[in-house]
Amino acid sequence: MSTRPKETFESWVVGELLLVALLGSATALFLTNPSLRSTYELPEGRLVLDTAVVLAATIVAILAGVRFSVEGRSLDLLLAGGFCIAGIGTLAFSVAPVLGGDPQGPAEAWAALGARILAAGLIAVAPIPPGSKLSARGRPLLVGIAILGVALLALWLSLRGLVGPARLDSAGESRQPALTIALASLALLAFVAGLGFAIRFRRLGEDLDRWLALGATLTLFAELHYVLTPEFSTGVVSQGDFLRVIAYGVLLVGVWRAIRSAELGRAVAEERARVAREIHDGLAQYLFAVSTHASMLASGAALETTLPKLKQAAGAAQQEASFAVLALSSASGNAPFDAALRRYVEFLTADGLLDVDLEIERELLLAPDEQIEVFRIVQEGLANVRKHAGARCAEVWIGEHAGRRIVRVRDDGVGFEGEDVAAGQGLKNMRLRAETIGGGFSLRSGSGRGTSVEVTLRA
Repeated sequence: MSTRPKETFESWVVGELLLVALLGSATALFLTNPSLRSTYELPEGRLVLDTAVVLAATIVAILAGVRFSVEGRSLDLLLAGGFCIAGIGTLAFSVAPVLGGDPQGPAEAWAALGARILAAGLIAVAPIPPGSKLSARGRPLLVGIAILGVALLALWLSLRGLVGPARLDSAGESRQPALTIALASLALLAFVAGLGFAIRFRRLGEDLDRWLALGATLTLFAELHYVLTPEFSTGVVSQGDFLRVIAYGVLLVGVWRAIRSAELGRAVAEERARVAREIHDGLAQYLFAVSTHASMLASGAALETTLPKLKQAAGAAQQEASFAVLALSSASGNAPFDAALRRYVEFLTADGLLDVDLEIERELLLAPDEQIEVFRIVQEGLANVRKHAGARCAEVWIGEHAGRRIVRVRDDGVGFEGEDVAAGQGLKNMRLRAETIGGGFSLRSGSGRGTSVEVTLRA
């Protein structure tokens, strides 16, 4: 582990220990003072809290699924499955049965617990590295948890009414041991999940793991409160319910940060791959031309005819290398967008063959993926102007007009008529780039009237 990730992990551990100390002290006070273990008869409040859990779990599941589609990791697939089951189980067995004003039945209560245990099992197994010994042991555990969840759902379907209520009733009967075991197993799974994500964060230093570990810690103490609270039903609200909602809020923040990072990472990887192809197709060809002309000189070719071609090929190769470095620095975030674009224009106009007026409004905000694509759209647009338009002047304007963010490249060249010519000049690639960031593309041109390309970015 490098120094910086190690320092980040150590600072996170300090914060985690402070949180555990705070929640542990509150739980100890909760345990030693029975008067604090009170619940509140708030059916509407509990319905609101369960609905919030459903929404949060569904959003986390969707975000984890999107991240899985981007990176294809089993961790995200297990998280998506776990939170999806948590959301669906809470909706089907805790929210839907009481919407009509009826109390939650015992079968629905046990089915909701079964769904929570299955979801917690998937989340607890998620941080186990694929192919490890722990992973080999974790899979049977996952199967066992799945069987347990299916069995509890089967009870709801086939033994409806035979299972006792998952609560302490008004007569003061003692809680069923099965309920205490189920709630304790949820606390144990939350502890396993928190420990697993903490170890993963120490090993890989990924931002998502710290948030998942924090959420698991809050969930652990929420489940402990459920174990210690005498009454457990959809008709009452306890301290554990509020901790559970806070835990889901923390998870929402962490997964949202992770999906934004994953999308940016994919955009950067795709851009680097594209630049690599351009280096192969552009720079490599110029270097091959340099090598060919140098070989011709070595073979005794006429100096006055070969040397100008050699200098031209070398100059073009140098310019292509400069453009590639600028594109990579912009894509990786090592250079500000406007600075990289201005440097590109300086290189492009250094020989005096084209004059470019570049204007970027300071107040305009571009997302990371938009910066990459806008840079390449402008680069390709100016390259087309230089190679094909026969223009002396070009204008690039990036700003906002009538509530829309616009990128415009305009020239005073010869223009053209027809879509075939436009496709031949690379405008089709610019259109595709605009579509990848949800933008619109428009083109205006005509013989002798120059060309104007305009991209309207997403709202």
